[in-house]
Amino acid sequence: MRDEVQEHRRSPTLCRKPIESGPHAVKIPHTQEIHGYRTHRGYEIKLVDIPAWRLAELTPLPVPARLTKPHAVVAALQKQPQPMGLTKPLQGRALRIIQTLIAATTAQGHKASLGTTEGAPPPHRRRKAPPHFSITAHGESVGFLVLQEQDRSEHVPTDKELADAKKHSWMRIPRFDYAPSSRLRFILRGGSPHRASEWADLPDRPLEEQLAEIVKEVGLRGEAAERLADQQAREVQQKRWEAAMQEAHAAYAHAYCVKQLGKQADTWYQARRLTEYVAAVGVHATTLPPGQERAEVEAWLAFADAHLQNLTESASAPKLPTPPKPSGDDLKPFLGHWSPYGPRSY
Repeated sequence: MRDEVQEHRRSPTLCRKPIESGPHAVKIPHTQEIHGYRTHRGYEIKLVDIPAWRLAELTPLPVPARLTKPHAVVAALQKQPQPMGLTKPLQGRALRIIQTLIAATTAQGHKASLGTTEGAPPPHRRRKAPPHFSITAHGESVGFLVLQEQDRSEHVPTDKELADAKKHSWMRIPRFDYAPSSRLRFILRGGSPHRASEWADLPDRPLEEQLAEIVKEVGLRGEAAERLADQQAREVQQKRWEAAMQEAHAAYAHAYCVKQLGKQADTWYQARRLTEYVAAVGVHATTLPPGQERAEVEAWLAFADAHLQNLTESASAPKLPTPPKPSGDDLKPFLGHWSPYGPRSY
């Protein structure tokens, strides 16, 4: 009971029943379900949308009574005496199920390939065995490990085992006996699980009736991997664009400062030329007799001296300019193939 309570606290609960009973009961839409979570603030209940793939009606896949035109993977498995470590009565059924599975997935554009044919390892290691075949959907490889379920029964010690255990302290009598059953189990590896990662024969639902779910699972894992790859590609694109924008801003600021430096140099040369010119005009003014012409020249010299003083101060005290905020058009010359308005290329 304690374990059940702890599990209840860890996992969200799902509810498909009416929220309240009676004639005024509020029913949950068939496309939604209630999720309950225990948080540090208490117990939160939310109404969430059910994924579309869980609402889809799956068409059952008929399994042929015999193999007529097996897929290359199935044909390769047929050539081996016990490629999956199955008993002979069960191997034929397993191959027909695999044929149906591969036919349905290849019809959707997926590809099947052969895995290991070394047979099954000991029972305590069989789940760690490599897959017997793989189906690749949208670039995501999903491996299939085919196992034969074992029936467990209480072990009845023999007289020899009892005697050996009494004689040797290290002797351990097994608690259970295991025998191959007629049940199959498919274990899927690779990709992001959606519905499940294992399918097996059930008392009221054999594996043949679950093949449509397995085919859908392969497609879902492939689509999820494709979305993840697209998301990762977009993230890489975003980072590259941000780096290009950062470099473009730096290049724009540098170019702006270089341009201002040129202007400052031009101002300095202009001040030097004007200084010499004003000095020459001043000397000329001293040679003029008093009168209107000299007054006009002196008035012009007063204006020129004031202007020259401002120009000289500007040229003699340069400072690092602060570039204005660039527009998209300002950054285009420094971005190459990138757009200044988002992570895309021209």
